[in-house]
Amino acid sequence: MAQTFDGITDALCAFIEAQHVFFVGSAPLSAEGHVNVSPKGLDCFRVLSPTRVAYLDLTGNGNETSAHVHENGRVTFMFCGFAGKPMILRLFGRARVVLKGADGWDDLAARFPTFAGARQVVVADLDRVQTSCGFAVPRMDYIEDRDLLPKWAEKKGPAKLAEYRRAKNARSIDGLETPVAD
Repeated sequence: MAQTFDGITDALCAFIEAQHVFFVGSAPLSAEGHVNVSPKGLDCFRVLSPTRVAYLDLTGNGNETSAHVHENGRVTFMFCGFAGKPMILRLFGRARVVLKGADGWDDLAARFPTFAGARQVVVADLDRVQTSCGFAVPRMDYIEDRDLLPKWAEKKGPAKLAEYRRAKNARSIDGLETPVAD
């Protein structure tokens, strides 16, 4: 059943690399604030070391994870084995956000495919790596990635994307401010 690890093992890394979707959870410090869980796809997650991970975050209609990370740093990633071995993997840690164009962006972004609309990389230092059985997670077949978000961003273009981020991504739904990339 549940097992805790000091870091991401080779077997857990292979499990992560085999998944087509992962989930990011974050929350503000305020008990009245909203807990956020975001599904992420495409080829946007990387294991940097046994205790450090990163994901490339694309422009979307919200920016909750960034706002929460700027406020308190807490983040959780969850991977579910929808195919193959049933397992759930949770990675708990403290994160920071590296905006497009900021120090460290080029090195981090080079680890990912190029996607129109890339706005930031969330880097997390892990303090807990835990598996659980996943026996109730349904088996599902992967068909393909959706390319709608990158196509939307490409159609908008850099100037309109920067304008969109300033208008739609600078505050969380609870009013927390977060920096945005131009």
